[in-house]
Amino acid sequence: MVTIAPFGSWESPVSAADTVAGIVKFSEIRHDGDSLYWLEARPSEGGRVVLVRRTPDGEIEDLLPNTANVRTMAHEYGGGAYLVHDGEVIHSEFADQRLYRTRPGEEAVPITPVPDRPKALRYADAAVLPDGSLVCVRETHPPYGEAINELISIDPDGAITIVASGADFYSSPRVSPGGDRLAWIEWDHPNMPWDGTRLVTAPVADTTERIVVAGGPEESIVQPEWAPDGSLVFVSDRTGWWNLYRFAGRSVKPVHPMEAEFGGPAWLFGFTWYGFLSGGRIAATFWESGLHHLGIIDGDGNLERIDLDYSGYGTYLHTDGDDTIWFVGSHVERPTALVRYDAATGVETVVRANPASVGAAYIPVPRTVSFPTTGGDVAHAVFYPPANSEFDAPEGELPPLLVHIHGGPTANVYPSFNLQTIFWTSRGFAVVDVNYRGSTGFGKAYREKLEGEWGVVDVDDAVAAAAFLASAGDADGKRLAISGGSAGGYTTLAALAFRDTFSAGASHYGIADIEMLMGDSHKFESRYETRLLGTDPEVWRARSPIHSVDRIDVPVALFQGLEDKVVPPNQARLIARALMERGVPCVHVEYEGEGHGFRKAANVIHSLETELAFYGAVFGFVPDGDLPQVAWGGGRSGDGGPMLP
Repeated sequence: MVTIAPFGSWESPVSAADTVAGIVKFSEIRHDGDSLYWLEARPSEGGRVVLVRRTPDGEIEDLLPNTANVRTMAHEYGGGAYLVHDGEVIHSEFADQRLYRTRPGEEAVPITPVPDRPKALRYADAAVLPDGSLVCVRETHPPYGEAINELISIDPDGAITIVASGADFYSSPRVSPGGDRLAWIEWDHPNMPWDGTRLVTAPVADTTERIVVAGGPEESIVQPEWAPDGSLVFVSDRTGWWNLYRFAGRSVKPVHPMEAEFGGPAWLFGFTWYGFLSGGRIAATFWESGLHHLGIIDGDGNLERIDLDYSGYGTYLHTDGDDTIWFVGSHVERPTALVRYDAATGVETVVRANPASVGAAYIPVPRTVSFPTTGGDVAHAVFYPPANSEFDAPEGELPPLLVHIHGGPTANVYPSFNLQTIFWTSRGFAVVDVNYRGSTGFGKAYREKLEGEWGVVDVDDAVAAAAFLASAGDADGKRLAISGGSAGGYTTLAALAFRDTFSAGASHYGIADIEMLMGDSHKFESRYETRLLGTDPEVWRARSPIHSVDRIDVPVALFQGLEDKVVPPNQARLIARALMERGVPCVHVEYEGEGHGFRKAANVIHSLETELAFYGAVFGFVPDGDLPQVAWGGGRSGDGGPMLP
């Protein structure tokens, strides 16, 4: 029997705890011999990142002690946190940021020195040289001033030599099959790695004899890899699309020209969008018209599409050089999984999957939408309607719409199974994930539409998405909410300050004051905002929600980690204080021990439940479940609870 109840109040089998219970984030797939390795970020273990191995006999085990946390803070976002070679594991330990070596049957021993201050030396993205030395990125944080980034080598005795320095940033050191040449990527302020980088090669014996293979201030190079034949393959956006290219010592030639994206923004070290198979073949993932695909390019440059019914193939594709491909697969009907695909037989095997804790009757059927926006442009989104077979709404009622804004702002969204989305849709919310102008997956021209226009076109596209769905009868135009994290939090606050479309908003560690961010952000992003907003302080001020808080007259929820180095806690405090001084309803929650993004299960649960309770209070329905009490105020709580000031 179907129960009639208002949208938003439906009973759901998906609790906030279900969205993190046993859920892991798979990343950094590697193989060594017949063993497979990967990382799992586990909210249920306080956000710890665990190194996992699948042995040749199929056993899956955590490889390091349960105190280990395999995570580097280089660039603050990390990535490239471990390496495995001949059974030996090198990993970055989050607690002290030192590199540790673990040999089979032995305990981990540190191989980098104790810094003079905690976490002042950080390492990432290591590769092995022929003599057993490591080459990796080192980031040094002095007591004052900007961090220093270099490429270094570490010999088996722990002696350190600088391989390359002078550029603002380095990544992707890769050693040729013969062991005689080294390739890497470098770039300088004010560029981010998706704006402009240089691909450099040099002899291992003398890295001062460098040549720049490709790249520059307006060409983004990502993921250089040496092919088995000794040529250097990489991804470049020189044509307006991130495509594959090959350098064989004389000239650079395209592998398979196509209006598609075979790479993406390198926010983290260690992203891999392609890998080598036997016979000169390349397995590659690519974005086409906002959708993700897997294919194999043969030695003549012909692309064969591999249809495995996944909606996404992740950013950690890995191959064994023969016929095996591993990837992190997303699907619209089942949870994310680590998948093995045999290109010779076409057999697909799930190595490890997240638990499925919800039945098909509660899984929304997503659809991609494109809609008109300002400037005569078209923007894109993924829409998830309410889905719960046990409930329906009163006749004539339309669902509240949660407009979700991704971070980056260069990230993108695509149709996928996501328990946090189902948390909302199974309760009677409609959800739309917006690929606003500036998102990746649609080519360089679409990505660059955000330059100089951050806080304008992204907001326009969020407003246009809501208006499009409301006009189509998919959502209640009077009950529109907007939510996002990081850069998505900024767009959320900007939409509330500079538009009158939304009735409520939730910012998760979002930016409120651009001027403050300019002088308060870490090195990796310290010039990013100038590309998005220009160099005029008047523009920064005009686009900062904190300076237009008097224009925000709808309730706002603010969620913030107290150890956030990307968007410091004072950003949320300033906007909360200003709202409270004006009497605008505001929930302000701070979480101890959290940085930029919440990793601990308790805090993920609390923020999700509080946001639901917040919308119930704003839109006038009673949500199902035992939720935190919404206190209109703010403050700090050890358990994350909202407090009266």
